[in-house]
Amino acid sequence: MGIIELSKGDICQADVGAIVNAANNDLLHGGGLAAAIVQAGGQKIQEQSTAVGPIQIGEAAITDGGKLKARYVIHAASMRLGGATTEENLTKAIRNSFKRVAELDISSVAFPSVGTGIGGFPIEQGALISLQAAREFINSHPKFTKVLFVLHSDEDLKAWQNVYDRLNKVDR
Repeated sequence: MGIIELSKGDICQADVGAIVNAANNDLLHGGGLAAAIVQAGGQKIQEQSTAVGPIQIGEAAITDGGKLKARYVIHAASMRLGGATTEENLTKAIRNSFKRVAELDISSVAFPSVGTGIGGFPIEQGALISLQAAREFINSHPKFTKVLFVLHSDEDLKAWQNVYDRLNKVDR
């Protein structure tokens, strides 16, 4: 059975089958994490995104990983360009990202804290939505090995760890 891990770091360095990008539905990667992914992985990621975008808010699209360690980038569109992330759109974007993981038949994926940066969604609520979706996915895909959540700061990691610990207490 797969595991869920939390860490602080640079998702662009994650050695997994795919990384998830916190994207807008136009798949224009001009700021935040999206821009960092294109900078690290190469312009090919933006070119492929432009070819498949725009997508519906709440959807997730796949591109090549370019020069990243990850073979693929899954672009989770939780908001409109310049807009805010809502609970409904974040939930859809996370679940559709896991659908793309299943389609790719990979064994590991790394997620950022989707929607909580530029999208402005509350971090603990975002962590809860993401962690619950990860648990559901792992429980229904026995060959899958790892969901890694890579957080940007110590503060974000602490918030996610608190939510993770609360979820584990409920299960005991």
